[in-house]
Amino acid sequence: MAKKAKIKGFRQGKVPRDMLESLYKEHAEEETVSNLVNRYYWEALKENKINAISQPDIDQKGIETEKNFTFTAIVEVEPVIDPAGYIGLELEKENSEVKDSDVDARLDEIRDMFSTMEEVDVDRGVSEGDFVVIDFEGFVQGKPVKEMKAENYLLEVGSKRFMPGFEDQLIGLTKNKTAQITIKLPDDYHAKNLAGEEIVFSVTLKNIKEKKLPEIDDKFINNFDKYESLDDLKKDIRKTLDEERIGRENSAFKSLIIDKLLESNQFEVPQAFVNRQVAYMIDDTQKRLAKRGMKRDATPERYKELYDLYKDEASKIVKTILLLKNIGEKEAITVSDQEIEDKIRELAQLRGQDYDSLKESLQSEKMVDDVKSEILNAKIFAFIEDKAKVEMVKK
Repeated sequence: MAKKAKIKGFRQGKVPRDMLESLYKEHAEEETVSNLVNRYYWEALKENKINAISQPDIDQKGIETEKNFTFTAIVEVEPVIDPAGYIGLELEKENSEVKDSDVDARLDEIRDMFSTMEEVDVDRGVSEGDFVVIDFEGFVQGKPVKEMKAENYLLEVGSKRFMPGFEDQLIGLTKNKTAQITIKLPDDYHAKNLAGEEIVFSVTLKNIKEKKLPEIDDKFINNFDKYESLDDLKKDIRKTLDEERIGRENSAFKSLIIDKLLESNQFEVPQAFVNRQVAYMIDDTQKRLAKRGMKRDATPERYKELYDLYKDEASKIVKTILLLKNIGEKEAITVSDQEIEDKIRELAQLRGQDYDSLKESLQSEKMVDDVKSEILNAKIFAFIEDKAKVEMVKK
């Protein structure tokens, strides 16, 4: 600092030390402490092979004349785990089959996607299953409730989407008629300001519509380019249902393995990892809400609410990740570069994407390690299953 300091009345580089100290001592000490901590903290980690997973909590007394400078750094580290109980697990694995009734049920869902709404042209009252167009306004103690007013509201009678008891009281109502519907809300109703209140709705029925389903015949197949017959459609439905079944059963089997492993391996999970996982889950939730057109809520109150909601699940996820990682290391299960390449080619084919562009995208977004982790975990689960006593259960 003596070389750079510019003080009126002194030539640069000739400022007396006592004046420099009075002006710059505090700043100089702070910078010196920062340099020392940065240098020796990282050296200490390296020399002692400490894998720190959080920012250090530094404690130091500052610079003292004629004394060594000392500091302590407290960090979170990965727990030392010697995984146990993963060999010879006794497990049940579901083994179901796709039935004709399952295919028919999915076909009905597809059929419903091509349904049309047609206005009822006969003079009759509302029946369960009808779609009604209504204007309504709700009153509590004679005062209108802003959020309980709508015009041209489409409601399926019997869907149970509205307040309990509301849809039942629409049955029998005819077009262009107005009715008073009274609802007594339960004491545990989710909207606290309305819990236990009696609400009187003024409802005007403007229209009644029926859902018309198309016939499942050769004409219906014309809705699809890839099928030439109804049998082709049914075969594809069966294939899709079978893939879903396998995915569902494998997922349930993995969950069972995880639960068994966590029972046999109790250890403290690093809070830094849990916080990181919760932050990821909250961000994912906010992104999904934004895609639905809902505003992101980044207030501290909302963050705490979501943190409390996700913390237990996040802790379980972190424990599972650490446990699988240590099992992989103990059993020397690894992933080769060729396996990563093959997986990326598989993903590219599934997504209908060019291999080189997908690989470049994964590399730029630093997601190749995610692909590697997915392969590694699959190999670890396969190892555990191979060493387990598995009973196939028909369901």
